[in-house]
Amino acid sequence: MSEPSTLALVRLLQLASPALPVGAYTYSQGLEWAVESGRIHDEESAGRWIGDLLLLVAGRFEAPLLACLMRCWKENGFDEISRLNADFLASRESAELRAESLQMGFSLLRLLAVLDDPALTALNDRLAGLPEVAFPVVWAGCAVAWGIDPETGVCGYLWSWAENQVMAAIKAVPLGQAAGQRLLAALGERLPAVAREALRLPEDQWANLSPTFALCCARHETQYSRLFRS
Repeated sequence: MSEPSTLALVRLLQLASPALPVGAYTYSQGLEWAVESGRIHDEESAGRWIGDLLLLVAGRFEAPLLACLMRCWKENGFDEISRLNADFLASRESAELRAESLQMGFSLLRLLAVLDDPALTALNDRLAGLPEVAFPVVWAGCAVAWGIDPETGVCGYLWSWAENQVMAAIKAVPLGQAAGQRLLAALGERLPAVAREALRLPEDQWANLSPTFALCCARHETQYSRLFRS
């Protein structure tokens, strides 16, 4: 692997790391209510829930949108970026999910300003004109600025999402660490195919319809006792 490719890999690991200070660990995206309601109660049901969301929601809407955002950032298509930002925020099924994306986007933007990287400073300046910025929009811009190719970038983004879901399940079900690693191994096997499909999927075929997921996200807003913010 050449030095630029190796550096891009390192940067992707940084973007996908749980140490990225955007607060992802505080969200479960409805998983906590799925545990409360009994839909998730063990390793098998957790794997089924997260796997279905990967294939039917994250993989068919968020992932292709991220890939499209990366192309737009590379081509300086800011009008399209603005449209996709609005589309993504409109797609959030609950107030919590919308607030999650905005908070994480804000936190990542704030980080860009202190990393002392001219490419990221320019990205921050470009997004300053948008009143609200969704997390995938900022993430995609960082990935392009750091020379990460789209397929690898989508894989890294989905891995970060899957890891956060598994960590939420470990805490909320609860599950053991070994169960969490088995879930991540199974989810990881699916990621390359999901990422490749996301890069090919035309926008008129993007879809995130999942009524049970949407209801769990909405019910979480009034859940009496909870660990997570969504």
